[in-house]
Amino acid sequence: MVIEKISAEAVLQASREMLGLPALRDNTIDDVMLAASVRRAAGIFCPCSPSTLVSTVRESLQYLTDDNEELARRISETVEGLIIGGDLLELSQVTTDDPNVKGTWVFAAPPGFVTRPNGGIFILGIVPDEASPLPVSLSARIGYEGYGRVLTPHPGENLPPMLIELGLLELSESVWIKTPKQEKATDFRDGIFRQLTAQPPSRAIEDISILDPARKVDYYLGRWTNPKKESGNYVARRPQAYGAPLWGVANLTDGIVIQFLDFPLKGGRWRGCDEAWHLQMAIDHCRGTPQLYRRVAISDAVRLDFFSPLPLWTQRRLAVLGRPVPPEKCLISYAIPEREVTAEEAFLQERIWLARIA
Repeated sequence: MVIEKISAEAVLQASREMLGLPALRDNTIDDVMLAASVRRAAGIFCPCSPSTLVSTVRESLQYLTDDNEELARRISETVEGLIIGGDLLELSQVTTDDPNVKGTWVFAAPPGFVTRPNGGIFILGIVPDEASPLPVSLSARIGYEGYGRVLTPHPGENLPPMLIELGLLELSESVWIKTPKQEKATDFRDGIFRQLTAQPPSRAIEDISILDPARKVDYYLGRWTNPKKESGNYVARRPQAYGAPLWGVANLTDGIVIQFLDFPLKGGRWRGCDEAWHLQMAIDHCRGTPQLYRRVAISDAVRLDFFSPLPLWTQRRLAVLGRPVPPEKCLISYAIPEREVTAEEAFLQERIWLARIA
């Protein structure tokens, strides 16, 4: 038996081929490969914790890169991206009778699709035994936008009936990007604060972090701090024994937690982080220092830049109408067709209370 030594580059190319991805000239582990790898792992292991997906994919790729910490960070971002994109679902989005399922686990979404306004098809979901829910003839036509997969019809081609016949579930745009009811920022903020006031006194919470609204709105990470002498209501995160810190809103007096309301709210359909980010947008708007976005004309569209995280429903809306692009001196960027941008700016200003940088 002859043992042949193969290069990391050859392994990467073989892996991309098995995942149904086009080859790359520079043999890097790009976001497209990470997304496909996480989908493949999810098809095998879900339901499971996000950390299981991260560790599984990291172990499979750890000898193909020199920076495993950076790789783990990127895989974590990929898992988050697939939750936003609808390939992975959280417990609040599914129905299960399994008593062993934990609230922090994620599930593989069934294969489905959403039709974009331009006629393109946004492919969602995961199958257990294949890299793609589509036959090879259609999989070869998939275009990749960040962590998302888009199928562009040929002239005169009607893709939705073909996909339905293949067993994919058609989701309407309104269902997939369903948004919370429209209300004034003051009403939304005060409604959450009333629920916080109704909470019983909190036990002592160590190592809590709060999002300080007095800090600059264009540097999200710099707004997080540990309380010292603050008093009032703050978006916060509290540690738990296992897993990522929990989201919520805290009432503080001289830096001590008096009451704490956990997110997501009972009976809510949104993630804890989405509710927290939405509340912080309302708080900032009510303070007269709204969170910001920037509009930049690019060659074929308008780029919208954001400096703070966006709730899931906003990112899905932007992904359906446009496409994610690499951020430039900001946190998140999307390219939006010029004909759609006026309506999207109105949405950003009226529904999540952002202000455009002049």
